[in-house]
Amino acid sequence: MTPRIPPVLVGLFDDAAVFPPGSLPIEEAVPAHVAHHRGAHAGLVGAFVLAAKDIDRLAEPTADLPQGSFGLSVTVGLSGVPDALAAARRIPAVRLVGLEVAVPDGVAADTVVPALAEAIDDGSDLTVYVEVPRDDRREALLAALAGTPYLAKFRTGGVRAELYPDERELAAAVLAATRAGVAFKATAGLHHALRNTDPGTGFEQHGFLNLLVATDAALKGAEEAELVALLADRDGDRVAQRVRELSPQVREAFRSFGTCSVAEPAIESAGLGLLPAPTVADLTEVSA
Repeated sequence: MTPRIPPVLVGLFDDAAVFPPGSLPIEEAVPAHVAHHRGAHAGLVGAFVLAAKDIDRLAEPTADLPQGSFGLSVTVGLSGVPDALAAARRIPAVRLVGLEVAVPDGVAADTVVPALAEAIDDGSDLTVYVEVPRDDRREALLAALAGTPYLAKFRTGGVRAELYPDERELAAAVLAATRAGVAFKATAGLHHALRNTDPGTGFEQHGFLNLLVATDAALKGAEEAELVALLADRDGDRVAQRVRELSPQVREAFRSFGTCSVAEPAIESAGLGLLPAPTVADLTEVSA
């Protein structure tokens, strides 16, 4: 019998194995992703995330896969959307499910939605995330996204300490998105289930479970100070209990996060009692 994945975790882990710090070669990342989707832990795993410049490199490792079987989400600059769409359509196995669009410096918030509407003109059901800049365009861009098919993307870390928003900045972003009615995904830096200090780099890293419970609190009307406290909480038992009490509806707001390791967040979730042991046993075998 396939182990049951809690609804609040279903599809939460987008597979960003090719991005730092994992940086798995695409020739290894593609078969690993396919194996994840065939394992008992498949319910945890969302799309394979890849930069637009590398789409053509998918042709060879996906050549033996059934047509349209490989779900792909592409990171791309705003001006590169048409080319990314065309490149993905050239590979038979690829089923483009998402775009994650970066907004360059100097691009006004009110120009983003019209540019996307012009570039994506095929009536597709793509999920399109717009990466919200960490500057004074945030509120205006979220307001522009409200009521459109486009969602938000928040960067929660990276390869340098300054790329990590602190708890207050992330709390303010989550509040702004939920109050605007704009769903979001997160990317970079969510390597662990809980808030932590990375022992190798010293970076302060957010936990994806903390972000789940903070999003739930925001949806229920919490103010910024409460979200800050939830994002800072390092008590695994307390955070896990809050996750057990979440309604799956929180995922209507917090859609997914990109992780360079599917195994790591799943194993940590299991260690907190949130996933059944057979799920992690299967995942450990796939990732070995």
